[in-house]
Amino acid sequence: MTQVIKQEQSLRETAGKAGDSQVNQYLTFSLADEYYGVDILRVQEIKGWTPVTQIPNAPAYLKGVLNLRGVIVPIVDLRMRFNLESVEYTPTTVVIVLSLMHEDRERTFGIVVDAVSDVLNFAPEDIRPKPDFGTVVDADFISGLATLDKSMVMLLDIDRLLRPEELSAISRATE
Repeated sequence: MTQVIKQEQSLRETAGKAGDSQVNQYLTFSLADEYYGVDILRVQEIKGWTPVTQIPNAPAYLKGVLNLRGVIVPIVDLRMRFNLESVEYTPTTVVIVLSLMHEDRERTFGIVVDAVSDVLNFAPEDIRPKPDFGTVVDADFISGLATLDKSMVMLLDIDRLLRPEELSAISRATE
């Protein structure tokens, strides 16, 4: 996993330099035998699963919060958020810490995924529009689809994983 983090840091540095190439980089991960991707520039950290502090009366998909170097980070279980079958966490289960904008402030939250895969490059012409139907995951969470060999990678719109009212409630609970 350390190798993935180092690779991600290196790619972050080169992404800024390669702005003219029009290639977007995505951290890919698996969840219930499907592949997903998030914009690498939104990834702050990848860490192994550690138990979290639960928040009373929180939605089931909000596993709790972690104290990450003094920052309280809400942790969302993507399997539960996507209404997928729940499984026991394994040694490959990781938390991807992401940043998003909410109410003109940068917010940090983590997503629990089955395993991190690779950092992949997709040119804009390789990304298809999100489907209107037929996916396991709510299409509102998807920004597009990319093809990898013979499989598809669902590219997530992390700004839509949590609705504004959910983010506000989580922010109040964790501040």
